[in-house]
Amino acid sequence: MSTQRPLVLSAPDPRSLDLIFTDSARKALHDRYEIVEADPDAIAALPDATLAQVRHIIGQPAIDEALLARLKALRCVFNVETNLLNNMPYEQVFARGIHVVTTGLVFAEPVAELGLAMALNLARDIVDADLAFRNGEELWGGDGNARARLLSGSEIGIVGFGDLGRALNRLLAGFRARVRVFDPWLPPSVLREHGVEPASLETVLSQSDTVFVVASVTSENEGFLGENAFATMRPGAAFILLSRAAVVDFYALMAAVEKGHILAASDVFPQEPLGKDHPVRALPGFLRSAHRAGALDIAFKRMGDMVLEDMDLIDRGLPPMRCKRAERETVARMRSKPVDRN
Repeated sequence: MSTQRPLVLSAPDPRSLDLIFTDSARKALHDRYEIVEADPDAIAALPDATLAQVRHIIGQPAIDEALLARLKALRCVFNVETNLLNNMPYEQVFARGIHVVTTGLVFAEPVAELGLAMALNLARDIVDADLAFRNGEELWGGDGNARARLLSGSEIGIVGFGDLGRALNRLLAGFRARVRVFDPWLPPSVLREHGVEPASLETVLSQSDTVFVVASVTSENEGFLGENAFATMRPGAAFILLSRAAVVDFYALMAAVEKGHILAASDVFPQEPLGKDHPVRALPGFLRSAHRAGALDIAFKRMGDMVLEDMDLIDRGLPPMRCKRAERETVARMRSKPVDRN
């Protein structure tokens, strides 16, 4: 296969090019590149002549050593699902100077905004008060604020301080809160530069009125927030889960809420879609969202813009700047389960 334009292999499952590119951006993509669309599981069946010319991959299909050797011109893998996968020989990938990047930054602001909305709801009981009003059971004035509290001037903890944690911290700035952060992958100076206090996990849990969990799942932290962690929290504190359910013992979280010790909100669940009979559906004090925090069209379309900009940089011999690059020291430790729907 011969082409004057660089060749891009498109395998963005479960995304699609239509989802992540605006009409104008997709036209620019096709004007600049020859696009070969392929099923992620069938890439190895493509002809050697095609694979040898692939400069960029949109998606993160599994690549073993044999397939990598056939991708002679590969410069970058653009993961647009956003959960980096341990599905390629990263040492060889990095040794060849191939970038692996993710567009996960696009979800930081929309997820942070929903997280803030959840925190405000748990503090002011907005959803249940509305449901009571609809049923003619509303409580007026102070009678409806028995459990209400302020987010302003409160103590807030954040577990994890990547793109999402930083976006959340920016939104919280106006609330004049004391924000403590636990992130073992960051030095304290980085946290202080963002105006937050470095703290141990125990301090974040025990000294916060509201705890946001935005940490990715890694080989080191699956289920690390369990019964003991929730028991450490202040009575009546809010626990808000925005990253992945696998970082918590979900049934221990439910038990802490059922006892009335804490309130909770989550955008993610151990199985998705969740079974119709799952007990969390009827659990008072638990605010539920169907993994929809980041799934806005504007976020998806920003992916395409980021990909195009970084492709242009790489084609000019420069490093990608818009997408987040995978790091050799941590990428193989990522364990977040990929989504299978947008």
